[in-house]
Amino acid sequence: MLTMKKEIAAALADGIAKLGAPTVPEAAEIAAMLEYPPEESMGDLALPCFKLSRTLRRAPVQIAAALADALADVACVQKAEAVNGYLNITIAGQYLLDRVLADIFAKGEKYGASDMGKGKTVVLDYSSPNVAKPFHIGHLGTTVIGHSLKKLHEFAGYGCVGINYLGDWGTQFGKLIVAYKKWGNREMIEQGGIDKLVELYVQINNAISGNEEKCIPADPALGDEARAEFHKLEQGDEENLALWRWFIDISLAEYEKTYKQLGIEFDSYKGESFYTDKMPAQVQKLRDQGLLKIDDGASIVDLEPYGMPPCLILKRDGSTLYPTRDIAAAVYRKETYDFDKAIYVTSAGQSLHFAQWFKVVELMGYEWFDQLVHVPYGTVSINGAKLATRTGNVVLLKDLFKAAIDEVAAIMEQKNPNIENKAEVAEAVGVGAIVFYYLSNSRIKDINFVMEDALNFDGNTGPYVQYTYARTCAVLRKAGEDEGGTLKITAPEEGTLLKTLARFPEKVLSAIADYEPSVITRYILEVAAAFNRFYHSCPILGSEDADVRATRVAITRAANIVLGNAFPLICLKKMEKI
Repeated sequence: MLTMKKEIAAALADGIAKLGAPTVPEAAEIAAMLEYPPEESMGDLALPCFKLSRTLRRAPVQIAAALADALADVACVQKAEAVNGYLNITIAGQYLLDRVLADIFAKGEKYGASDMGKGKTVVLDYSSPNVAKPFHIGHLGTTVIGHSLKKLHEFAGYGCVGINYLGDWGTQFGKLIVAYKKWGNREMIEQGGIDKLVELYVQINNAISGNEEKCIPADPALGDEARAEFHKLEQGDEENLALWRWFIDISLAEYEKTYKQLGIEFDSYKGESFYTDKMPAQVQKLRDQGLLKIDDGASIVDLEPYGMPPCLILKRDGSTLYPTRDIAAAVYRKETYDFDKAIYVTSAGQSLHFAQWFKVVELMGYEWFDQLVHVPYGTVSINGAKLATRTGNVVLLKDLFKAAIDEVAAIMEQKNPNIENKAEVAEAVGVGAIVFYYLSNSRIKDINFVMEDALNFDGNTGPYVQYTYARTCAVLRKAGEDEGGTLKITAPEEGTLLKTLARFPEKVLSAIADYEPSVITRYILEVAAAFNRFYHSCPILGSEDADVRATRVAITRAANIVLGNAFPLICLKKMEKI
């Protein structure tokens, strides 16, 4: 549709000039004004002429009527009608057939892609779990939104660096070391893995704070022990360093299982600990510039002039905080990757934190401060209950994935027991169901995760769109090689599907501009719905007319390409048979 919009906008710009406008909007500006009507009866595109009234000093109804003639000789326009101040435009079906199919087949796996990011680098910081804690459903957002944004930017020609900024430093490791030395042993951890580390972490927190429900008295002295053990770790104590590295290795082995299921790979696993020796230079820079102030013993940057609370840089005891580490990491990444954009995918609850240290980076004189982007997303709760690793109130992602995979396997056993690669298909569809469910929502929305909804395979779900893709594959397998023939539109469902396929490049650009993967998720649903209406209303292989058959096979092939290109953009796997 982008090409058609440009052709139409150019003709409209000429038409506006002929109406004697003192200033004529650029064709690109007019193209941006074109809308998709809510109903097909209103055409395929519409120009709201209200926006031109002031420029042309005419009523919208008069403008729409006058501009209809400007599109008379535009090849892609079948008709243009003035209706209540709107110019409703219908695209010629044969033009759609010839141009859209040719574009899709010529570009293949690159259809929908662009080169707008050519020569530019994007660094994406996402997933970033805290070491020694398992993936739970609360990690799903940063992980799949972040990776989707990486795939979208790669599709648009950007060089992308995916960074897993592991939470591998902090006082929690002092707690874990105390817990391990008191209640754990090597054999227990090697057999139980990250689950045993979590048990120890919950146990030490209950012991420090107390737990009335479990009749555990509070023992604040354990908190002092934990701080002492972390201090030893910071000072390079070999025993504690060895335990710390071991905890990280155990955690990464577990995380990799989940990443493999999602088809995710990272370019860097540099966590918080990597930047420990890089923070002092940034703190000194803040001092030298007179930005640091002492407030109740702590070192802060005053952000009151910018409508924000102070940004804490050093605690009273001189230890660093998250902003200090994030500033050091951003400087390192700029020096290392020379990024054009650095994207941070975290919960909306951290929006103030990012606004604060972004402002500090600006005040420090780093000219690239405006290349820092925070992409927030809403919270996830389980049946209304907040997630908390400390208390053990979590739904582990591996358990959620397993439940979905088991359910898919049971359905396959009933409907298609002889399918090849049964385990692989069950995993792709089960995991895909969870991911699609999550990415169907606008990222900023809070989600109350209800297991039954996530594993409901009816309606607008991941399994539905994966099955639609498999259906296109089945048609193409049976059709064999292209038979040739004169392509022609003979049914409205063909034209509707083609128009939907034509919008893919626009959807990709929109998803990137808004940092919103759900744009692609919803678009995939549109394609699936349009294809299934086409499939049920238009006999494809059963058509007696060779030209009609060739046309419908070609449209099916185009739908297959578009769905196949869109799926990886939201971490969804393509399965040719389900």
